[in-house]
Amino acid sequence: MGMLEGLLGQVTSSLTGAAGQQGGLAGSVLGMLTSGQGGVQGFVQAMEQQGLGHLAASWVGNGANLPISPEQVQSVLGDAKLQELAAQHGLNVQELTSHLAQILPVAVDKLTPGGAVPAAGGAGGLGGLLGGLLGGNNPG
Repeated sequence: MGMLEGLLGQVTSSLTGAAGQQGGLAGSVLGMLTSGQGGVQGFVQAMEQQGLGHLAASWVGNGANLPISPEQVQSVLGDAKLQELAAQHGLNVQELTSHLAQILPVAVDKLTPGGAVPAAGGAGGLGGLLGGLLGGNNPG
């Protein structure tokens, strides 16, 4: 579990430095994954449509989370959503996709406890995710 806690610490640190406020980008990711456009279920389906279902399955499942590249993040979220998020957080799209490549596997993992994708619009483990992204000790 030390590696997961280390990753969460690195993500939080990078968010603080890049976005100017701790958890700002993480909060946007939470919003994206827990509301609108099908929630986690819709995001997983979008990944499957882009040929990245194996990555999503690793995040939802109970094993190790496979990494996603910034380019793959861009293919799933699309330019319009990335430009919107980048503008909100004072980042360029390249910086944003790099941060999202670190955040998304952890976020989806935390929102799918026990390897189950919540129903569309369901918050899943929102409390555990927020605590984990901001430094809590929630096992994934």
